[in-house]
Amino acid sequence: MVIDGYDDDCVVAGEELLGLPGFWAASLLMACGEDDERGEPSPDWFGADPADVDAACEALSDAERWPAFRIPFADGHTAVVLHQNFEDDPGTEYVVVHPEWGRPGFLATIDGHDSGPGLAWRELLHIAHTPVTDAPGIHDVHARLLLLLPALGDADLPDDAAAVVAEALISAGVPAENTAWLAAHLLDHSWFAPATWAFPGASPLTGGAEPYEGILVCDGRLSPRRATRLAQGISREHSDRLARALGTWAAA
Repeated sequence: MVIDGYDDDCVVAGEELLGLPGFWAASLLMACGEDDERGEPSPDWFGADPADVDAACEALSDAERWPAFRIPFADGHTAVVLHQNFEDDPGTEYVVVHPEWGRPGFLATIDGHDSGPGLAWRELLHIAHTPVTDAPGIHDVHARLLLLLPALGDADLPDDAAAVVAEALISAGVPAENTAWLAAHLLDHSWFAPATWAFPGASPLTGGAEPYEGILVCDGRLSPRRATRLAQGISREHSDRLARALGTWAAA
């Protein structure tokens, strides 16, 4: 089993695909909207050869080998970007798993029925910067951030967000002259509309029940995290541990 909770024989570790020349263009072009000056998204934006991008797309969409990119972070948690290559309904799923949980925590899905956003900026940055090097998966901070970037949707980005993404793009081999505008473009044309994130309180969104503290909820209409979805099915103790691992609740 490559991922806890996913025993499908098609699921394989995808980390080696990061070495493909066209990988980052293949991964992020879907998150690029049209640019007023540059037109439709193009491999040129990433300094990539179209043939290399086609080869990377083919590897990412292999119906017999569904690549899973594991991003281990604190206390045994792993964020996973899983390409579910169903023949009739392919998509990409973003989840959090833990060996002590009974099921994954869903962040976002990009397919014919998009569901998201799944991450606030502060969570994305914290996960990216807390690699666990003795766990299998991706440990490079920049690669971790870029892999999870399409799940982002945050209306309250800090002033340096574009600079942080630009630094990651440089590390990924994007030409330096493209990184500033491309980073800003990726954030301005994110897959999911910007949403507001806050700590929960008893409200219509949670059915009036007292939710676990410490894990952010999202006001995005299509987000799995609109109420307390990420914390459902796990104990209060596990929810507190997740809150600490996400870096959102120091008191947890």
